[in-house]
Amino acid sequence: MSEERNAQGADEGFLRLDKWLFFARFYKSRSLATRACEAGEIRIGGSVVRKANHRLRIGDVLTFSKGPYVRVIRVTQLPGRRGPASEAQESYEDLNPVSDQKPLPRNTRGEGPKREPGAGRPTKRERRQLDRFRGDG
Repeated sequence: MSEERNAQGADEGFLRLDKWLFFARFYKSRSLATRACEAGEIRIGGSVVRKANHRLRIGDVLTFSKGPYVRVIRVTQLPGRRGPASEAQESYEDLNPVSDQKPLPRNTRGEGPKREPGAGRPTKRERRQLDRFRGDG
């Protein structure tokens, strides 16, 4: 029954956004695609989409970040299944190819402050080295 609905949706000219992202192999699972949609990471025609069940049609332009790159994709087909990568690549046109892009800067959160060795209060590692040098430890 669900296969009938999938084929029926594709025949009517639309497909759920999360299904298309999964079928086109932008996400490894449909639940990851759903999470990306609900987090507001996907834009269609410049407007943020927060619903995974948004009806995607041929000609829609999607914008989203994938890794350190921004992907701009035009939908050319509505596939009926998640097939091989070659088949998936036929369902979209890449308007901003990754090969032409410069990667986005990495998130610097989680990196500690930089300091010169010996400047300021010693780190735990430096304290242990000092203790070993003095013969205290």
